[in-house]
Amino acid sequence: MNTKLARHFIFIAILSLAPFSLALAETAPVAQATNLDSTAPQGTNTTDQPPIISNGKNWYFSWGYSRQYYAPSDIHVTQPSLGNNFTVHNVKATDFHTNIPETIDSTLNFNFFAPQENIRIGRFMDAEKTFAIEFSLDHTKYNTNIGQTALVTGTIHNQPVNGNMVLDKQFFDYKLHNGLNHIMLNAVWLNHLYGPKQKPGDLESISRIGAGILMPHADNTIDGHANQLGPKWVNSCCFASNDWWQIRGWTVGVEVGLRYRMTESLYLELTGKEAYGVLRKVAVFEGTADQELWLTEVVMSLGYLF
Repeated sequence: MNTKLARHFIFIAILSLAPFSLALAETAPVAQATNLDSTAPQGTNTTDQPPIISNGKNWYFSWGYSRQYYAPSDIHVTQPSLGNNFTVHNVKATDFHTNIPETIDSTLNFNFFAPQENIRIGRFMDAEKTFAIEFSLDHTKYNTNIGQTALVTGTIHNQPVNGNMVLDKQFFDYKLHNGLNHIMLNAVWLNHLYGPKQKPGDLESISRIGAGILMPHADNTIDGHANQLGPKWVNSCCFASNDWWQIRGWTVGVEVGLRYRMTESLYLELTGKEAYGVLRKVAVFEGTADQELWLTEVVMSLGYLF
């Protein structure tokens, strides 16, 4: 594991819990006041107390555009019929972003899986709207850099290997391109920073911590052999070796940033995310690949409260 990234991950995790700690501190005086109010005369009318969750704008939805940055990682490939059982070490990889016009065009044509989009659907769990439970989908993409040199150890064609090799399109072109999907359940905290609360001009900090599954689409050529998957909308999901998307691992992550309310219902959100994922049995030609990876992601989202 990259030590610098691990420290970064832990630091952001601490930041993500800070608003929750502030919320607990702020509620302490309220709890004391409640105990004092217990001495109020019997028969006091309590019907005017606000509900635990208010009736308006308890839900939100957002769609965003993102860039991803990956730490170098090891990829282990097993292809028994070819006599291959090797590891490619410290593989460098990048995302596959589209520009803004291409993203808008894909969205208008309802092609939501072309850009690197991010979807968030959440519900507030308190009247103050400072805590929510959220479902998220990060449609990220992962492509090993063609032409890089990497250490390869193990066996290829039943022959031992231990040396540097060039990762070209024939030997090792490894992509999770449609994509490396992080599907997560998150706890979300919001903390007011500036402006009128829950009105246009409201600026809040936002933090998330969550976990879930990785559902990649594997598109690769290993040792000259391309893997073959079924049609996209026929064998779509989720466990067969020829399914277009396959559930092949788990992920955890933290995310921090800012949310700015433009109108009563519309908001902009800018966040940074760190995630750690473990992939097992990703499809390759007559075999599988295993990998652990660290992801840094920057997300810009447009959201709607309802």
